[in-house]
Amino acid sequence: MARVSDVREQMIEGGIRILERDGVNALSARKLAAETGTSTMAVYTHFGGMTDLIDAIATEAFLRFTRALTEVEQTDDPVADFAVMGFHYRQFALDNPQRYQMMFGTSAESLNRFHADLTATGNPSARADFEVSFDALVAVVRRMVDAGRIRDDGDSVTAGRLWSITHGAVLLEMAGFFGREDRGLTEILTPLTVDLLVGMGDDRERVLESFVKAAARLG
Repeated sequence: MARVSDVREQMIEGGIRILERDGVNALSARKLAAETGTSTMAVYTHFGGMTDLIDAIATEAFLRFTRALTEVEQTDDPVADFAVMGFHYRQFALDNPQRYQMMFGTSAESLNRFHADLTATGNPSARADFEVSFDALVAVVRRMVDAGRIRDDGDSVTAGRLWSITHGAVLLEMAGFFGREDRGLTEILTPLTVDLLVGMGDDRERVLESFVKAAARLG
């Protein structure tokens, strides 16, 4: 007999496949049972219902997103480390568009019910397990400030600015406005980020050197 944890994991993975293939509106107990070879009753047995299952899928999505941002080698160049984190952020969104929309989109099916005002609280989420990815960005912002690369306007609001330009550019790229050949990265997001860092006090040539280092680390 399969362990409860194995069945839960199987159903979460099945739900992620449905989400990415068909969208969040396609998630139903019947469709999940067909996807995983279980029964509709299993949804209620292991999760209590579709709401709790979708929450479990969202939690797993945030865990994977957080790993993508935090599994970045820390070097003596915090701007390069930030650039690597940004590349990973963009790649996660492009590789997992439905999950990204579920996490940060503006539709009724997104997780906006868990949002918080980062300008007031210092974090954009009211759930601790959703805060970790933003905390990683705040940490690298602090390192850039401490290294004298950018001015200190406050860690969380600076992180919010960097997140805003990345999120906006990624959403437009996902929608096809920048093509499908990485020009959204090379001609939009990277120059935009460089301009912001320079505007916050860094030297343009030094920023570009850091981005070259980051690109070399990414292969």
